[in-house]
Amino acid sequence: MITQPAPAPVASPRTPRPAPRPRRKPSVHHALSTALIVVIVVVQVYPLAWLVLTSLRSEDDFAAGNPFGLPESITFDNYTRAFATGDTGTYILNSLIVTAGANLLIVLLGMMAAYALQVLGFKLAGFVRGLFLIGIIVPVQIALVPLFIDYASVDLLDTHLSMIIPLAGFALPMSVYLFSSFFQYIPREMYEAAALDGAGPYRVFGSITLPMSKNTVVTVVMVNSIFIWNDFIFANTFVLSEGLKTIPLGLQNYIGAMGKVDWTATFAAVCVMITPLLLAFLVLNKAMIYGLEQGATKG
Repeated sequence: MITQPAPAPVASPRTPRPAPRPRRKPSVHHALSTALIVVIVVVQVYPLAWLVLTSLRSEDDFAAGNPFGLPESITFDNYTRAFATGDTGTYILNSLIVTAGANLLIVLLGMMAAYALQVLGFKLAGFVRGLFLIGIIVPVQIALVPLFIDYASVDLLDTHLSMIIPLAGFALPMSVYLFSSFFQYIPREMYEAAALDGAGPYRVFGSITLPMSKNTVVTVVMVNSIFIWNDFIFANTFVLSEGLKTIPLGLQNYIGAMGKVDWTATFAAVCVMITPLLLAFLVLNKAMIYGLEQGATKG
């Protein structure tokens, strides 16, 4: 019996390997962007790092050595002298009161004004919005003398309110603009549905507009807090007593006789005074960026 040979197995065709992708050389634009980012980070971080390191140096080391070098030894005596030289705790408390009070007025008045202009609307809404925007270019210096005279006539000089009112007033135009930009893109159908359910304007504001504006509120508060915390001109004009001084005014107490400055204690005081604002910024950073993006891309 003749048997036929088994057919040879057919080799499966090999799938060709994909050609390796050529490595892209970094473009000049990418290299310049990276270098610019590095420069910005160094410019922003280096002063803060130098401030902290200098606050930990001894007074003799700072005076005799290189002021921009690393400290030879670490000491915390500067912080002890900072609290002993000036009433640092009182300055921080006053700055917290003024910042919180001004931000409360800014958020409440700014949100209600933007709600009336953008959501409710009325005949002269565009004209009123233009008046608010004009307020952005008004310099604060022109209000010092009239405010001083008015405060003196109503016994508001040397009070927290004498600082809170103008700080809130000059921050309102930008806050109204930011809130209006956000309210513009809240769907109108939500307001119409609430109106059909019998909700009035106050209930709509509290149930819809306010809960959806949390990130914008954080943005407005953080942007204004930086300027309010560092305000010098209103505090220097309207505050007369030592017990109501805020942080910028309190730092003057570290200047001794004949203009001598205890630099290391001053740097320690500055570190203590910027810590609350820095911590708040780090905690609320994401919400602040999100609120700015909403106002920039939708406004």
